[in-house]
Amino acid sequence: MAIPKYNELYRPVLLSLRDGGVHSMKEVRDFIVSALHLTEQDLAETLPSNSKISVFSGRVGWAKTYLLKAQMIDSPQRGYIAITPSGKALLESETPITNTLLAQKFPEFLEFYRHKNSSSDPAAPALTEVQEEAPETPQETFDRVYAIINEQLADDLLTEVLNQTPAFFEHLVVDLMKAMNYGEGFVTKYSGDDGIDGIIHEDKLGFNLIYIQAKRWKSDVTISKPELQKFAGAMMGPPKVEKGLFITTAKFSPKAKDFANAQHIILVDGKRLTELMIEYGVGVSTQKAYLIKRVDSDYFSDN
Repeated sequence: MAIPKYNELYRPVLLSLRDGGVHSMKEVRDFIVSALHLTEQDLAETLPSNSKISVFSGRVGWAKTYLLKAQMIDSPQRGYIAITPSGKALLESETPITNTLLAQKFPEFLEFYRHKNSSSDPAAPALTEVQEEAPETPQETFDRVYAIINEQLADDLLTEVLNQTPAFFEHLVVDLMKAMNYGEGFVTKYSGDDGIDGIIHEDKLGFNLIYIQAKRWKSDVTISKPELQKFAGAMMGPPKVEKGLFITTAKFSPKAKDFANAQHIILVDGKRLTELMIEYGVGVSTQKAYLIKRVDSDYFSDN
């Protein structure tokens, strides 16, 4: 099943605490996994922008935060939570637990929710500020918006690259490889290069070479197997090079991909190209940086 949204985890979190004891967050998560029959595949889901952040753990964490603000649970010590009398009463009532309900019953939650959503009018009616459906945690909202910005940036980058000359594109590819911490590289001469547009050292000392084929073609063009076969022939040298990079603003056919996989040729299409340019800072500049921080548990741990 799909991982429930954070507001859909309110009741499961409270159910994990209904015995009145103090439980660790790991115990809470384990209870929810068992109760909802979540699979290993569900638990392996991570945020698109950070493969180290678990979607499930993040949503349980935010459900805990919201329930704490509503005073339905308490945290008597770091990493542990327990249900409060008001939380137990609401759980036993079997009333659907929504953000609107929390805002109605718990002023502390409404104050927190208003502040989180930055209402410009502090006198605005309470319930108009509370989303009945809250599909995302703040972290997920940030992640989604970040992805949208990068998608637009990638489109703009590809358009800009296509407006440049083929010679510029070849230099761009070598610059990208250098930014990815490969060794020194250079663009070959524009005539008599036998289909090799660039050469780069795989390591800093230059023990191994990588041949580069760079094609600045329209993004709707599909590169077929014969183009890869010609590149593989050029890799035979002399000197013979066993590793090649075919990088383009276009895309590759399935047969071209199969051939490349068998020939130790790495393919980078237009989509992957822009992703790498953004990741390694080639052709882009930082407009503003946002740092997402969390409590450093080690700092507050007992010595």
